[in-house]
Amino acid sequence: MTLVDDVRDLAPVWQASIGPGDANGALSAETWDALLDVGVLRALQPRRFGGTETTLLEFVDAIVEIAKIAPSAGWVAAVIGVHPFQLGLFEDEAQHDMWDDDPTRMHSSSYNPTGSAVAVEGGWEVSGTWSFSSGCDHCGAVNLGAVVAAPEDAPTRQRDLLSLVLFRDQYSIVDNWHVVGLKGTGSKDIVVDSAFVPAHRTQSHMLYALGKPLPGQTANPGPVFRLPWSVVFNMALASSVLGAAQGFVDCWVEENKSRRVPGAGALANDALTQQRVAEATWTLDAAMTRMRLDAVELWDWAEAGHVASMAERGQKRWNLNHGCDLVGKATLDLFRMASGTALFLDHPLQRRFQDVQAGLSHAYMVPDPVARSVGGSLLGSTEPEWLL
Repeated sequence: MTLVDDVRDLAPVWQASIGPGDANGALSAETWDALLDVGVLRALQPRRFGGTETTLLEFVDAIVEIAKIAPSAGWVAAVIGVHPFQLGLFEDEAQHDMWDDDPTRMHSSSYNPTGSAVAVEGGWEVSGTWSFSSGCDHCGAVNLGAVVAAPEDAPTRQRDLLSLVLFRDQYSIVDNWHVVGLKGTGSKDIVVDSAFVPAHRTQSHMLYALGKPLPGQTANPGPVFRLPWSVVFNMALASSVLGAAQGFVDCWVEENKSRRVPGAGALANDALTQQRVAEATWTLDAAMTRMRLDAVELWDWAEAGHVASMAERGQKRWNLNHGCDLVGKATLDLFRMASGTALFLDHPLQRRFQDVQAGLSHAYMVPDPVARSVGGSLLGSTEPEWLL
Protein backbone atom coordinates (compact mmCIF):
# COMPACT_ATOMS: atom_id res chain seq x y z
CA MET A 1 0.00 0.00 0.00
CA THR A 2 1.25 3.47 -0.91
CA LEU A 3 0.42 6.83 0.61
CA VAL A 4 -1.86 7.49 -2.35
CA ASP A 5 -3.72 4.19 -1.74
CA ASP A 6 -4.17 5.06 1.93
CA VAL A 7 -5.48 8.52 1.05
CA ARG A 8 -7.98 7.06 -1.44
CA ASP A 9 -9.27 4.62 1.17
CA LEU A 10 -10.21 7.63 3.31
CA ALA A 11 -12.41 9.20 0.62
CA PRO A 12 -15.51 9.09 2.91
CA VAL A 13 -13.56 10.98 5.59
CA TRP A 14 -12.57 13.74 3.17
CA GLN A 15 -16.14 13.97 1.89
CA ALA A 16 -17.51 14.23 5.43
CA SER A 17 -15.05 17.04 6.22
CA ILE A 18 -16.57 19.53 3.79
CA GLY A 19 -19.71 20.64 5.64
CA PRO A 20 -18.19 21.10 9.12
CA GLY A 21 -15.06 22.71 7.69
CA ASP A 22 -16.99 25.26 5.66
CA ALA A 23 -19.34 26.02 8.55
CA ASN A 24 -16.57 26.48 11.12
CA GLY A 25 -14.02 28.18 8.89
CA ALA A 26 -11.42 25.54 9.77
CA LEU A 27 -10.86 21.80 9.50
CA SER A 28 -12.43 19.73 12.26
CA ALA A 29 -10.23 17.89 14.75
CA GLU A 30 -11.34 14.62 13.12
CA THR A 31 -10.17 15.75 9.67
CA TRP A 32 -6.85 17.00 11.03
CA ASP A 33 -6.28 13.72 12.84
CA ALA A 34 -7.03 11.81 9.64
CA LEU A 35 -4.46 13.87 7.71
CA LEU A 36 -1.92 13.21 10.43
CA ASP A 37 -2.70 9.51 10.84
CA VAL A 38 -2.67 8.72 7.11
CA GLY A 39 0.85 10.17 6.93
CA VAL A 40 0.45 12.96 4.40
CA LEU A 41 1.46 15.71 6.86
CA ARG A 42 4.61 13.80 7.81
CA ALA A 43 5.46 12.54 4.32
CA LEU A 44 8.34 15.02 3.92
CA GLN A 45 9.44 15.01 7.59
CA PRO A 46 12.94 13.68 8.39
CA ARG A 47 12.93 9.95 9.12
CA ARG A 48 14.86 10.45 12.33
CA PHE A 49 11.79 12.20 13.75
CA GLY A 50 9.32 9.62 12.47
CA GLY A 51 8.66 11.01 8.99
CA THR A 52 8.73 8.90 5.85
CA GLU A 53 10.71 11.12 3.42
CA THR A 54 8.24 10.16 0.69
CA THR A 55 9.09 10.92 -2.93
CA LEU A 56 7.86 14.25 -4.22
CA LEU A 57 5.64 12.53 -6.80
CA GLU A 58 3.82 10.44 -4.21
CA PHE A 59 3.31 13.48 -2.00
CA VAL A 60 1.75 15.59 -4.77
CA ASP A 61 -0.35 12.65 -5.98
CA ALA A 62 -1.73 12.25 -2.46
CA ILE A 63 -2.58 15.96 -2.29
CA VAL A 64 -4.42 15.73 -5.62
CA GLU A 65 -6.51 12.81 -4.34
CA ILE A 66 -7.59 14.69 -1.21
CA ALA A 67 -8.24 17.99 -3.02
CA LYS A 68 -10.43 16.28 -5.65
CA ILE A 69 -12.92 15.52 -2.89
CA ALA A 70 -12.28 18.20 -0.27
CA PRO A 71 -10.23 21.17 -1.56
CA SER A 72 -9.83 22.76 1.88
CA ALA A 73 -8.41 19.56 3.35
CA GLY A 74 -6.16 19.19 0.30
CA TRP A 75 -4.92 22.77 0.65
CA VAL A 76 -4.08 22.36 4.33
CA ALA A 77 -2.38 19.02 3.67
CA ALA A 78 -0.30 20.65 0.92
CA VAL A 79 0.79 23.73 2.86
CA ILE A 80 1.36 22.10 6.24
CA GLY A 81 2.93 19.06 4.59
CA VAL A 82 5.74 21.17 3.11
CA HIS A 83 6.77 22.68 6.44
CA PRO A 84 8.51 19.59 7.91
CA PHE A 85 10.60 19.52 4.72
CA GLN A 86 11.59 23.15 5.19
CA LEU A 87 12.33 22.73 8.89
CA GLY A 88 14.52 19.78 7.95
CA LEU A 89 16.78 22.37 6.27
CA PHE A 90 17.11 24.47 9.46
CA GLU A 91 19.75 24.13 12.15
CA ASP A 92 19.52 20.77 13.91
CA GLU A 93 18.67 22.50 17.19
CA ALA A 94 15.53 23.99 15.66
CA GLN A 95 14.34 20.54 14.57
CA HIS A 96 14.87 19.17 18.07
CA ASP A 97 13.02 22.17 19.51
CA MET A 98 10.03 21.30 17.33
CA TRP A 99 9.90 17.52 17.51
CA ASP A 100 11.72 16.16 20.57
CA ASP A 101 8.65 16.46 22.81
CA ASP A 102 6.11 15.67 20.11
CA PRO A 103 7.27 14.40 16.68
CA THR A 104 3.74 14.94 15.32
CA ARG A 105 3.77 18.66 16.08
CA MET A 106 3.12 20.63 12.92
CA HIS A 107 3.53 24.33 12.19
CA SER A 108 1.63 26.70 9.94
CA SER A 109 3.12 29.65 8.07
CA SER A 110 2.70 33.12 6.67
CA TYR A 111 5.70 34.08 4.57
CA ASN A 112 4.46 37.47 3.33
CA PRO A 113 6.72 39.86 5.28
CA THR A 114 4.06 42.11 6.78
CA GLY A 115 5.63 42.09 10.26
CA SER A 116 9.10 43.05 11.43
CA ALA A 117 12.20 41.29 12.71
CA VAL A 118 14.83 43.39 14.47
CA ALA A 119 18.27 41.93 15.13
CA VAL A 120 19.07 41.57 18.86
CA GLU A 121 21.71 39.64 20.74
CA GLY A 122 21.32 35.94 19.99
CA GLY A 123 18.48 36.27 17.50
CA TRP A 124 15.56 38.45 16.46
CA GLU A 125 12.77 40.42 18.09
CA VAL A 126 9.59 39.82 16.10
CA SER A 127 6.38 41.87 16.05
CA GLY A 128 3.44 42.44 13.74
CA THR A 129 0.50 40.82 12.00
CA TRP A 130 0.66 38.12 9.33
CA SER A 131 -2.31 36.88 7.31
CA PHE A 132 -3.43 33.65 5.63
CA SER A 133 -1.90 31.10 8.01
CA SER A 134 -3.69 27.98 6.76
CA GLY A 135 -4.33 25.26 9.33
CA CYS A 136 -3.01 27.39 12.19
CA ASP A 137 -5.67 26.25 14.69
CA HIS A 138 -4.20 22.74 14.71
CA CYS A 139 -0.53 23.70 14.85
CA GLY A 140 1.85 24.16 17.75
CA ALA A 141 4.09 26.65 15.99
CA VAL A 142 4.26 29.02 13.02
CA ASN A 143 6.85 30.00 10.41
CA LEU A 144 6.72 33.72 9.66
CA GLY A 145 8.47 35.77 6.99
CA ALA A 146 10.28 39.05 7.54
CA VAL A 147 12.47 41.21 5.30
CA VAL A 148 15.98 41.81 6.65
CA ALA A 149 19.38 42.83 5.26
CA ALA A 150 20.73 40.38 2.69
CA PRO A 151 23.92 38.34 3.25
CA GLU A 152 27.12 40.01 2.09
CA ASP A 153 27.58 37.54 -0.78
CA ALA A 154 24.09 38.07 -2.25
CA PRO A 155 24.36 38.77 -6.01
CA THR A 156 22.45 42.04 -6.36
CA ARG A 157 19.63 42.56 -3.92
CA GLN A 158 20.06 44.35 -0.64
CA ARG A 159 17.20 42.65 1.20
CA ASP A 160 16.49 39.06 2.19
CA LEU A 161 13.42 37.14 3.31
CA LEU A 162 13.96 35.40 6.62
CA SER A 163 11.87 32.52 7.95
CA LEU A 164 11.38 32.63 11.72
CA VAL A 165 9.81 29.83 13.75
CA LEU A 166 7.73 30.81 16.79
CA PHE A 167 5.93 28.50 19.21
CA ARG A 168 2.28 28.67 20.19
CA ASP A 169 2.80 30.69 23.37
CA GLN A 170 4.52 33.46 21.36
CA TYR A 171 1.58 34.52 19.16
CA SER A 172 -2.20 34.79 19.01
CA ILE A 173 -4.65 33.79 16.28
CA VAL A 174 -7.34 36.18 15.03
CA ASP A 175 -10.52 34.42 13.93
CA ASN A 176 -11.14 36.47 10.78
CA TRP A 177 -11.38 33.78 8.08
CA HIS A 178 -14.80 34.60 6.60
CA VAL A 179 -14.43 33.96 2.89
CA VAL A 180 -16.11 32.55 -0.24
CA GLY A 181 -13.50 29.92 -1.17
CA LEU A 182 -11.37 27.39 0.69
CA LYS A 183 -13.51 28.14 3.73
CA GLY A 184 -12.31 25.12 5.68
CA THR A 185 -8.62 26.02 5.57
CA GLY A 186 -8.84 28.34 8.59
CA SER A 187 -6.25 30.67 7.05
CA LYS A 188 -6.42 33.20 9.88
CA ASP A 189 -4.22 36.09 11.01
CA ILE A 190 -1.22 35.61 13.29
CA VAL A 191 -0.38 38.44 15.71
CA VAL A 192 2.96 38.71 17.49
CA ASP A 193 3.74 41.22 20.23
CA SER A 194 7.51 41.47 20.69
CA ALA A 195 8.61 37.82 20.74
CA PHE A 196 12.23 36.66 20.81
CA VAL A 197 13.29 34.09 18.19
CA PRO A 198 16.76 32.58 18.65
CA ALA A 199 19.05 32.58 15.62
CA HIS A 200 18.92 28.80 15.24
CA ARG A 201 15.16 28.97 14.57
CA THR A 202 15.64 31.23 11.53
CA GLN A 203 16.75 30.66 7.96
CA SER A 204 17.58 32.92 5.04
CA HIS A 205 15.63 32.38 1.83
CA MET A 206 18.63 33.85 0.02
CA LEU A 207 20.42 30.60 0.87
CA TYR A 208 17.73 28.72 -1.02
CA ALA A 209 18.14 31.02 -4.01
CA LEU A 210 21.93 30.78 -4.03
CA GLY A 211 21.76 26.99 -3.90
CA LYS A 212 24.25 26.85 -1.03
CA PRO A 213 24.50 23.96 1.46
CA LEU A 214 21.89 24.30 4.17
CA PRO A 215 22.39 23.51 7.86
CA GLY A 216 19.91 20.64 8.03
CA GLN A 217 21.30 18.73 5.05
CA THR A 218 24.06 17.20 7.15
CA ALA A 219 21.71 15.50 9.61
CA ASN A 220 19.11 14.85 6.88
CA PRO A 221 21.03 13.55 3.83
CA GLY A 222 18.01 12.10 1.98
CA PRO A 223 17.11 13.33 -1.52
CA VAL A 224 14.01 15.21 -0.33
CA PHE A 225 16.30 17.67 1.43
CA ARG A 226 18.15 18.38 -1.81
CA LEU A 227 15.01 19.68 -3.52
CA PRO A 228 14.68 23.43 -4.22
CA TRP A 229 12.38 24.92 -1.57
CA SER A 230 10.57 27.41 -3.79
CA VAL A 231 9.61 24.76 -6.35
CA VAL A 232 8.45 22.27 -3.72
CA PHE A 233 6.23 24.87 -2.06
CA ASN A 234 4.89 25.99 -5.45
CA MET A 235 4.21 22.37 -6.48
CA ALA A 236 2.34 21.64 -3.27
CA LEU A 237 0.00 24.57 -3.91
CA ALA A 238 -0.41 23.61 -7.56
CA SER A 239 -1.27 20.00 -6.70
CA SER A 240 -4.04 21.25 -4.44
CA VAL A 241 -5.41 23.58 -7.13
CA LEU A 242 -5.27 20.92 -9.83
CA GLY A 243 -6.91 18.37 -7.56
CA ALA A 244 -9.73 20.81 -6.78
CA ALA A 245 -10.11 21.54 -10.49
CA GLN A 246 -10.34 17.81 -11.23
CA GLY A 247 -13.15 17.55 -8.71
CA PHE A 248 -14.91 20.50 -10.33
CA VAL A 249 -14.65 19.06 -13.85
CA ASP A 250 -15.81 15.61 -12.69
CA CYS A 251 -18.81 17.21 -10.97
CA TRP A 252 -19.57 19.42 -14.01
CA VAL A 253 -19.64 16.41 -16.32
CA GLU A 254 -22.01 14.49 -14.04
CA GLU A 255 -24.28 17.50 -13.60
CA ASN A 256 -24.59 18.09 -17.35
CA LYS A 257 -24.81 14.58 -18.77
CA SER A 258 -28.59 14.55 -18.49
CA ARG A 259 -29.22 18.31 -18.64
CA ARG A 260 -31.71 19.51 -21.26
CA VAL A 261 -31.97 23.05 -22.59
CA PRO A 262 -35.47 24.33 -23.48
CA GLY A 263 -35.81 24.50 -27.26
CA ALA A 264 -32.43 22.89 -27.86
CA GLY A 265 -32.68 19.42 -26.34
CA ALA A 266 -29.93 17.44 -24.64
CA LEU A 267 -26.85 19.51 -23.80
CA ALA A 268 -24.74 16.40 -24.39
CA ASN A 269 -25.48 16.78 -28.12
CA ASP A 270 -24.39 20.42 -28.32
CA ALA A 271 -21.17 20.79 -30.34
CA LEU A 272 -19.90 23.85 -28.43
CA THR A 273 -20.44 22.14 -25.09
CA GLN A 274 -18.64 19.05 -26.33
CA GLN A 275 -15.70 21.17 -27.45
CA ARG A 276 -15.51 23.11 -24.17
CA VAL A 277 -15.47 20.01 -21.99
CA ALA A 278 -12.96 18.31 -24.30
CA GLU A 279 -10.65 21.32 -24.07
CA ALA A 280 -11.05 21.55 -20.28
CA THR A 281 -10.21 17.91 -19.68
CA TRP A 282 -7.21 18.08 -22.03
CA THR A 283 -5.88 21.22 -20.34
CA LEU A 284 -6.28 19.69 -16.90
CA ASP A 285 -4.60 16.46 -17.97
CA ALA A 286 -1.73 18.37 -19.60
CA ALA A 287 -1.12 20.49 -16.48
CA MET A 288 -1.30 17.44 -14.22
CA THR A 289 1.04 15.42 -16.44
CA ARG A 290 3.57 18.25 -16.65
CA MET A 291 3.55 18.61 -12.85
CA ARG A 292 4.08 14.87 -12.32
CA LEU A 293 6.92 14.73 -14.86
CA ASP A 294 8.60 17.68 -13.17
CA ALA A 295 8.22 16.01 -9.76
CA VAL A 296 10.05 12.97 -11.10
CA GLU A 297 12.81 15.05 -12.70
CA LEU A 298 13.32 17.11 -9.54
CA TRP A 299 13.68 13.91 -7.54
CA ASP A 300 16.16 12.50 -10.06
CA TRP A 301 18.19 15.70 -9.77
CA ALA A 302 18.15 15.47 -5.98
CA GLU A 303 19.33 11.87 -6.01
CA ALA A 304 22.12 12.80 -8.42
CA GLY A 305 23.19 15.77 -6.30
CA HIS A 306 22.28 18.29 -8.99
CA VAL A 307 21.51 21.76 -7.61
CA ALA A 308 18.82 23.34 -9.78
CA SER A 309 19.85 26.61 -11.38
CA MET A 310 17.71 29.75 -11.25
CA ALA A 311 16.66 29.12 -14.86
CA GLU A 312 15.66 25.54 -14.06
CA ARG A 313 13.67 26.58 -11.00
CA GLY A 314 12.00 29.33 -12.96
CA GLN A 315 11.01 26.87 -15.69
CA LYS A 316 9.52 24.41 -13.20
CA ARG A 317 7.54 27.13 -11.46
CA TRP A 318 6.36 28.52 -14.80
CA ASN A 319 5.16 25.05 -15.79
CA LEU A 320 3.14 24.87 -12.57
CA ASN A 321 1.67 28.36 -12.57
CA HIS A 322 0.97 28.58 -16.28
CA GLY A 323 -0.70 25.18 -16.18
CA CYS A 324 -2.86 26.16 -13.23
CA ASP A 325 -3.72 29.48 -14.87
CA LEU A 326 -4.97 27.70 -17.99
CA VAL A 327 -6.93 25.24 -15.88
CA GLY A 328 -8.49 28.12 -13.94
CA LYS A 329 -9.68 29.71 -17.19
CA ALA A 330 -11.08 26.35 -18.35
CA THR A 331 -13.08 25.92 -15.15
CA LEU A 332 -14.39 29.46 -15.53
CA ASP A 333 -15.59 28.66 -19.06
CA LEU A 334 -17.40 25.56 -17.81
CA PHE A 335 -18.91 27.39 -14.86
CA ARG A 336 -20.38 30.03 -17.17
CA MET A 337 -22.05 27.23 -19.13
CA ALA A 338 -23.56 25.65 -16.02
CA SER A 339 -26.69 27.86 -16.13
CA GLY A 340 -27.88 30.42 -13.61
CA THR A 341 -28.76 27.71 -11.10
CA ALA A 342 -25.03 27.24 -10.41
CA LEU A 343 -25.04 30.68 -8.74
CA PHE A 344 -27.02 29.34 -5.79
CA LEU A 345 -24.86 28.62 -2.76
CA ASP A 346 -26.20 25.08 -2.41
CA HIS A 347 -25.44 24.11 -6.01
CA PRO A 348 -22.75 21.37 -6.11
CA LEU A 349 -20.57 23.36 -8.52
CA GLN A 350 -20.60 26.63 -6.57
CA ARG A 351 -18.26 25.64 -3.73
CA ARG A 352 -15.94 23.72 -6.04
CA PHE A 353 -15.62 26.70 -8.38
CA GLN A 354 -14.90 29.11 -5.53
CA ASP A 355 -12.30 26.75 -4.07
CA VAL A 356 -10.39 26.58 -7.37
CA GLN A 357 -10.42 30.36 -7.78
CA ALA A 358 -9.36 30.90 -4.15
CA GLY A 359 -6.37 28.62 -4.59
CA LEU A 360 -5.31 30.48 -7.72
CA SER A 361 -5.34 33.78 -5.79
CA HIS A 362 -2.34 32.78 -3.66
CA ALA A 363 0.58 35.11 -4.38
CA TYR A 364 2.87 32.18 -5.18
CA MET A 365 0.49 31.01 -7.92
CA VAL A 366 0.73 34.23 -9.98
CA PRO A 367 2.36 33.30 -13.32
CA ASP A 368 3.75 36.73 -14.26
CA PRO A 369 7.00 36.81 -12.19
CA VAL A 370 8.03 33.31 -13.24
CA ALA A 371 7.17 34.13 -16.85
CA ARG A 372 9.65 37.00 -16.59
CA SER A 373 12.23 34.61 -15.17
CA VAL A 374 11.81 32.11 -18.00
CA GLY A 375 11.48 34.70 -20.77
CA GLY A 376 14.34 36.77 -19.43
CA SER A 377 16.59 33.74 -19.25
CA LEU A 378 15.76 32.70 -22.82
CA LEU A 379 16.38 36.22 -24.11
CA GLY A 380 19.58 36.75 -22.14
CA SER A 381 18.13 39.54 -20.00
CA THR A 382 20.57 41.39 -17.77
CA GLU A 383 17.80 41.90 -15.20
CA PRO A 384 16.26 38.44 -14.66
CA GLU A 385 13.80 37.62 -11.92
CA TRP A 386 16.41 35.50 -10.17
CA LEU A 387 15.19 35.16 -6.57
CA LEU A 388 13.18 31.91 -6.85
